Amino acid sequence: MGDRTDSSDHGFLGVGTVSKQSQQQADTGPQLQPAEERRRSQRVMIRIRVTLEMTLAGKRITLPAVTASVNDHGAMLLCTRNFPVDTRFDLINERTAQKQSCRVTRAALENPQGYLIPVEFAAPAPGFWHISFPPPGWKGLEN
Repeated sequence: MGDRTDSSDHGFLGVGTVSKQSQQQADTGPQLQPAEERRRSQRVMIRIRVTLEMTLAGKRITLPAVTASVNDHGAMLLCTRNFPVDTRFDLINERTAQKQSCRVTRAALENPQGYLIPVEFAAPAPGFWHISFPPPGWKGLEN
């Protein structure tokens, strides 16, 4: 039986199929991209008044909120009330009266004005915000 540390160029599946790492290299696992490079669509910081419509404890309620940022897949909302992850509701754009079904994607962050709540639309909705987004790959000026 051969030595597993054999330095031949033959891998398990044949010649050259397995690359060998040097002793200095360590497997660091999958490399993560910065958040901006993973984002599905450009994000724009803008305040747009919205209304949240949902049913809680059998009652239909509406709550005012405002966006902190938006994209074609959802928004970061600022609301006086917190919601658990996966809470579903309709979001109404107050400027256009258009409605989108959405859900809370992560736990909200509390700040002095309320809760920052990340939400995603049930389906991408290009044009829902009626604003012009920067082109893909665009980077703002750094100070």
